[in-house]
Amino acid sequence: MKKAILLVFVGLLALSVSAQETAQIEFKAETVDYGVIEKGSDGVRVFEFTNTGTAPLIISKVSSSCGCTIPKKPEDPILPGESGEIQVKYDTNRVGPIRKAVTVISNAATPTKVLKIKGEVKATDGK
Repeated sequence: MKKAILLVFVGLLALSVSAQETAQIEFKAETVDYGVIEKGSDGVRVFEFTNTGTAPLIISKVSSSCGCTIPKKPEDPILPGESGEIQVKYDTNRVGPIRKAVTVISNAATPTKVLKIKGEVKATDGK
């Protein structure tokens, strides 16, 4: 009798765990390549993502590895099946290679994601 009760309890516990809703963040691409761009050109790019989970996705923080990169996160929750974007603005007045990381913290099953930007800023002729 004790074994039967224990089995029922374990089965109910397994069902409640599997029925728990979670958010999932899936990025279209985890790296944005600026390519070779001119000094002073538009430094704004976006990381597109979809919430492939079953619960609303809440992005609580987005930070960059350097003050030269300014990320902007969505303020509202992203519902299951919906898409959103994280905007990143790089200071293109800095000439040289671009190799930066953007860290995204959310309530997703994988709570921390590291995105990357890369490329190169070239000085324009005569400047």
